[in-house]
Amino acid sequence: MNLRSPATAQSRDKVPFNDLALQWRQIAAKALPDLKALFEASAFCLGPWVDRFETDVAAYIGTPHAIGVNSGTSALHLAMIVAGVGPGDKVLVPANTFVATAWAVLYVGAEPVFCDVDPASWTIDPADAERRVSAGVKAIIPVHLYGQPADMNAIVAFAQRHSLVVVEDVAQAIGAGYGGRGLGTIGRLGCFSFYPGKNLGAAGEAGLVITSDETMARRIRALRHHAQSERYIHGELGFNHRMDGIQGLILGHKLPLLDGWTNERRRIAKRYQDALAGLPLELPRIVNGDHVWHLFVVHTPKRDRLRAHLAELNIDTGLHYPVPLHRQPCFAKLEIDRDSFPNTDRNGRECLSLPIFAGMTDKQVDVVVEGIRAFFKPG
Repeated sequence: MNLRSPATAQSRDKVPFNDLALQWRQIAAKALPDLKALFEASAFCLGPWVDRFETDVAAYIGTPHAIGVNSGTSALHLAMIVAGVGPGDKVLVPANTFVATAWAVLYVGAEPVFCDVDPASWTIDPADAERRVSAGVKAIIPVHLYGQPADMNAIVAFAQRHSLVVVEDVAQAIGAGYGGRGLGTIGRLGCFSFYPGKNLGAAGEAGLVITSDETMARRIRALRHHAQSERYIHGELGFNHRMDGIQGLILGHKLPLLDGWTNERRRIAKRYQDALAGLPLELPRIVNGDHVWHLFVVHTPKRDRLRAHLAELNIDTGLHYPVPLHRQPCFAKLEIDRDSFPNTDRNGRECLSLPIFAGMTDKQVDVVVEGIRAFFKPG
C-alpha cells in the first residue's frame, strides 16, 4: 500500500515553469480595444501595429532599423541571406544552443561548424572558435544564451582577424547590454525571437531582425514579403516571413513593461543565488555585460534525480539543452570529432532550468529552494 501524506505533490500548489497568463492580465484592458480595431481594419499581415512596434522596439534596443518577421528562425534565415552566406560557406555556431541557430545556416546551403562553449557563461568560447576556424568560414553566430551576453569584445576581435560577419542570436536576451550597447547592435545583424515563453513574448510566433545597414534592412523588408520591392515586382527568391498584425499589437503592449519584468527576473535570480549558496550545486554567474535571466540554469551530476524529486513536489523544471547539436541525429553526416565538446556535453548531462518568470511570488521561489535544499540534505 502506498499512502501519501498531506505534504505530497497532490496537495501542494503547483509551481509552474512559466505563467504567461500573468502577462496577459497586465495588458488585457488596453489590448482588447486595439484587437477590436485591428479586426475591424483587417490589418492581419504587417500593417500599422507592426509598423508601430518596429519603431518602438528599434528605439528601445538602439538601432536605426528593426524588421518584424514571423519567427526567430526566420530572422536568422534572412540574416544569413543578406550577410552573403551561401552554398560552400561555413558558419561558426555554438554547439550548446537551440537547433534553429544551425537551421538558418543549412537553409542557405552552408555548413555549421560547431564550437564548444565557455563553462562560466555557457556561450560560445572564442578560443575554441579560433581552433576551428578554417578556409570557407564566412560568419560567426554568437548566441546570448539564457539571457547572458557572449564575450563580444573577444568575438568581434576574432571576427575582424578572420574577416567574418557577426550575426548575433539574441533570442533569449532582449534588453541585455554589453559595453553600454544593446545586444544585437554589436554585430552586423541581430536576430530576436518572440516565442511566447521569451522575456518579450508574442501571442504565437514572431521575430525581429535589426541592423544599422540601410541596404541590408531594405533587402530584409523585401525578402520577408515575397521579395517585393513594389507590389507584384519580385526581385529575387522571396519568402513569406511577415509578422502578423496581431503579434505586432501584443508585442507593442508588452514592450513598455519589459524593463519592469526584467527587474523582477533579476530579483528572483538574486534570491535563488543567495538561498542556494553553499549547496553542492553549480549556480549561474554573471560573466559578460547585463544578464536578463531568461533562464536560471543550475548544474549538478544528480540532475535527473533532482528533477524527479522536484516533480514529486509539483515543481516544474526545464532542460536547456540535454542533447547538444553535435549529437543530434540530423547532423550525423557532419565530419566532426563528437568528443571535442566537453563543456557542451557536460551541460547536456547536468543542466537544470529552475522556474523563473515575471510575477513569480517569493512563496513560489521559497518552495523551489526548500525542495532543492531537502534533496541535498544529508541523511
